[in-house]
Amino acid sequence: EVARTCERYAVRRLPFGRLEDGDVAFFERLMPGRVLSGEEEVKPFNVDWLKSVRGCSQLVLKPRTTAEVSQVLRYCHERNLAVNPQGGNTGLVGGSVPVFDEIILSTALMNEIISFDKVSGILVCQAGCVLERLNEFVEERGFVMPLDLGAKGSCHIGGNVATNAGGLRLLRYGSLRGTVLGLEVVLADGSALDCLTSLRKDNTGYDLKQLFIGSEGTLGVITAVSILCPQKPKAVNVAFLGCQSFAKVLETFTTCRAMLGEILSAFEFMDEKCMELVESHLKLSSPVADSPFYVLIETSGSNSTHDEEKLNNFLEQAVASGLVTDGTVATDDKKIKAKPLGLYGFLCSSIPQVLWSLRERITEALTHEGYVYKYDISLPVEKLYHLVTDIRARLGPSAKNVVGYGHLGDGNLHLNITAESYSHSLLEAIEPFVYEWTARCSGSVSAEHGLGFKKKQFIGYSKPRRAVLLMQQLKAMLDPKGILNPYKTLPSAP
Repeated sequence: EVARTCERYAVRRLPFGRLEDGDVAFFERLMPGRVLSGEEEVKPFNVDWLKSVRGCSQLVLKPRTTAEVSQVLRYCHERNLAVNPQGGNTGLVGGSVPVFDEIILSTALMNEIISFDKVSGILVCQAGCVLERLNEFVEERGFVMPLDLGAKGSCHIGGNVATNAGGLRLLRYGSLRGTVLGLEVVLADGSALDCLTSLRKDNTGYDLKQLFIGSEGTLGVITAVSILCPQKPKAVNVAFLGCQSFAKVLETFTTCRAMLGEILSAFEFMDEKCMELVESHLKLSSPVADSPFYVLIETSGSNSTHDEEKLNNFLEQAVASGLVTDGTVATDDKKIKAKPLGLYGFLCSSIPQVLWSLRERITEALTHEGYVYKYDISLPVEKLYHLVTDIRARLGPSAKNVVGYGHLGDGNLHLNITAESYSHSLLEAIEPFVYEWTARCSGSVSAEHGLGFKKKQFIGYSKPRRAVLLMQQLKAMLDPKGILNPYKTLPSAP
């Protein structure tokens, strides 16, 4: 796809230096045993998780320290060698792999936890720490990470911050722009910027860390993160419900937010096509059958009796008013229970993780469908599913499946269109229609996945020309040679 997209948008290799034997020798002296140059060794780092984009890097570097990253970038800056920072390589927009022959700078070995304050809940760690490992670490100390993603088993916290990943806990804990307290970043010329504060209040000058959160590795390489972790909730409940229309989903959300208030931690939705794919490709079983829409609600709080009472009152209201037709509930104590659900049946027990897997593994199920066109959109909540129905009508039988799911509580739709294989004519039927539709609703063409390589040319649908120009000026100031993750995030500067 990279070759096709390069041709379509006239992307050509910029005049960076070419890798020479002397360069490899320098890096091998700097970090012996942590330089990969064999074709088979490098191959996995050149391909994204979706296997939809592929670069042709000849070198992977694995530093362990910020000092090593500084030396690498200082050398690359002097030699005009382009660099592709890479974390867990779980991105979905082609931002984490090279486009041409950029050197891959992997943070995989930068995985040390530096400190944790058990009073404030502030964690300081290197950028290569895997999110799931961090969550396990802080959970043992009575806290949780403020973000949760389907890719938590392999994504790195540095990559999460670099893409401003949203995920499943944003409704409760907000975005990384609020929970990240400080960063350590190495700039393009190799100079290290130490803004690794652990203060919740620091109103001295410009908040420089915000430049790098969501910058997708184009302004600097994040090497360490200071992040505020909330206390682990003592009581967690998950409800998985069926709704007969998207209008009912919206009413359920309104009722849910009003009745659950401070304990509501997630509100996810998916359509019946999503559930069909999860069941057929992953052999997972839905506890709720034959529903056009499904809703997953999570509550988390400090008092199980209080939380269960609030959840039960909400469910009784939802059933009595016809918003919900069937459902199941799970509690974190994993006890086998059965509770009546009004006149519509009963709530049967289940483990929360089992219910969450029905939502979290949709992306995985889609990969079994062939080629996937993925769109990550923010829209006014009342219009969220209209885009799915409009795209479905527009494409008709030319698409294998058109599905919609996402974080309803955040107004974030994941629109996915599948086909047996890549089709240029199908792509032209989707783009720029999907972005024009989004722009008309004052939405965002990238809610949480970033722009990367695949979406950078569409930034103008969400940001005014003056804003894009200012971004390009910031890029030119911080990375005058343009060596950091080139061809990504921003359109070429005029």
